[in-house]
Amino acid sequence: MSRAANSLNMHGITWFLICFFLSCTPTHAANENIQVKANAPQHVVLMSLDGFRHDYVELHNAKHLNRIAKDGIRSASLTPVYPANTFPNHISLVTGLLPKNHGIVNNRFYDKSRPYMQNDMPGYAQYKLGGGLKDSTWITGIPLWTLAEYHGLKAGAFFWPESDARISGALPTYHYHYSKFASYQQRIDQIVQWMSLPEVSRPRFVAGYFSLTDTIGHNEGPNSQATRDAVQFVDGLIGQLYDRLNALEINVNLVVVSDHGMTNIDNNALIDVATLNISDNFIAENEGAQIHLYALPGVSDDEISREKERLNSISQGKFLVLNDSQRADRAMQKGDRTGDILLEIAPPARFISGGQTYSNKGSHGYLNTLPDMGALFIAAGPAFKKGATLPAFSNLEIYPALAKILGITPLSPIDGKIDVLEDAFTL
Repeated sequence: MSRAANSLNMHGITWFLICFFLSCTPTHAANENIQVKANAPQHVVLMSLDGFRHDYVELHNAKHLNRIAKDGIRSASLTPVYPANTFPNHISLVTGLLPKNHGIVNNRFYDKSRPYMQNDMPGYAQYKLGGGLKDSTWITGIPLWTLAEYHGLKAGAFFWPESDARISGALPTYHYHYSKFASYQQRIDQIVQWMSLPEVSRPRFVAGYFSLTDTIGHNEGPNSQATRDAVQFVDGLIGQLYDRLNALEINVNLVVVSDHGMTNIDNNALIDVATLNISDNFIAENEGAQIHLYALPGVSDDEISREKERLNSISQGKFLVLNDSQRADRAMQKGDRTGDILLEIAPPARFISGGQTYSNKGSHGYLNTLPDMGALFIAAGPAFKKGATLPAFSNLEIYPALAKILGITPLSPIDGKIDVLEDAFTL
């Protein structure tokens, strides 16, 4: 799920110009620029490529990301949190918390602790993508940009999901409210400009976000030519960013991640929620790979159990009605935001709502340990070893790892621990 749909066609001219620019620019930064500059602080630029599957580098020949990996480190895959959707994972990446602990349990969900009347009918308040801008209490935890600011460092963010929300009462020094009109090149230029500021004004941590590979992956599928073109486009921009950062006289580390992967969808395997005949005692939130069912006020535990049993009886192996053990395995235990009943489907199937037309050829949001849900992790800079390949690891490691590079410590308990990345540091 992308935060915005940036059409690849709109970037045709931009892509041509960037290819021309890159062809006229040295593609390999001098190795000596990557060496640690004695007694100088470390900087981190964290870039997210939404929906960039872990194997896209080879599948779609992302040569710039490949050379960055050779200059630094790369993991076989990056395991997202469950569910493998955009907002839960972007918040986990910058808080080190599981969704149940940072609050954003899916791209959309209800909260039973927030009663809400609509059309004179009882219900619950709903979170939708980017809802933290109007009400930041949806989100708990301390994002990396806030952690940096609390330690006296400046931070910046360019469109990272929820980076314009006043989480924990604070915003990064430099940030933008989301706008679909901001070009990808503008984002690169702004990040480089921030990192070129005098030390007193320069952010030590910057987060940036590209949605293109997710948008095209949904529309055309992960193996399509259009997705390959999108990968080539963002790969060129990341290569440009890497070279321009390495030309600066500072210790700067570029960390490139994605939130989840992408898999093929079979439009003959879609299940319309209407065919499940869900009881009117529940509010259903369909997120494609899951359906969260929230019992309305006054609905008894017996009624919830009967509905759960009924759904189990009609599932016929086409979907799961998750039991308590399965929910615990996914860190998605029953709660105010996760639903009284949780249905899960496996690819290439998908839940659809109300007879909607579903034309997407690719999607995500499924069980986070499925291979196609695996995300990207590549990092290079003075804090990282050169040419190291790591096994797959949880994206919850990113937060404590980047905090270590920046020389700051979490101010509250987190779920992430540095296990795999510990062997990748030069510090």
